[in-house]
Amino acid sequence: MSLLKNEVDVLKRVPLFSGVDAGKLKLLAFTSKVVRFKAGEVLFRQNDAGDSAYVILSGTARVFVDGPDGEIELAEVGETDFVGEIAILCDVPRTASVAATSDLTALRLSKETFAEFLVTFPTMSVAMMRELAFRLSRTTAELVASERRHAHA
Repeated sequence: MSLLKNEVDVLKRVPLFSGVDAGKLKLLAFTSKVVRFKAGEVLFRQNDAGDSAYVILSGTARVFVDGPDGEIELAEVGETDFVGEIAILCDVPRTASVAATSDLTALRLSKETFAEFLVTFPTMSVAMMRELAFRLSRTTAELVASERRHAHA
């Protein structure tokens, strides 16, 4: 199987791209760059400028933020997960850090390429809004639960 076909197969399973046809996904894969990280390597750091987002093709990574008492683990991500999109969508510094927890291969989508795809393919824009709303809802629920645990401690 060609590398491009493999990338398209993974992109098809990414919820954000589920409504995009294979030809457009092939174009997205072609205009993106495959990058590899060893376990422990950082894809990007909190507060860095956001110039790209990543679709994980294989491997795992952890998402974390720097807190007053050290690192706070937010999530473990793996194949078909999409990270780094908030910084490129909102033009803000990175909101979290992501580090590989195993050897990891990802598709790096530049800010410009991703923005062009969102404009060209409205179904992607709608899927992105849904995904971001879901993440915001989940984060809010986690913060409320954490606040309740601390109030009762």
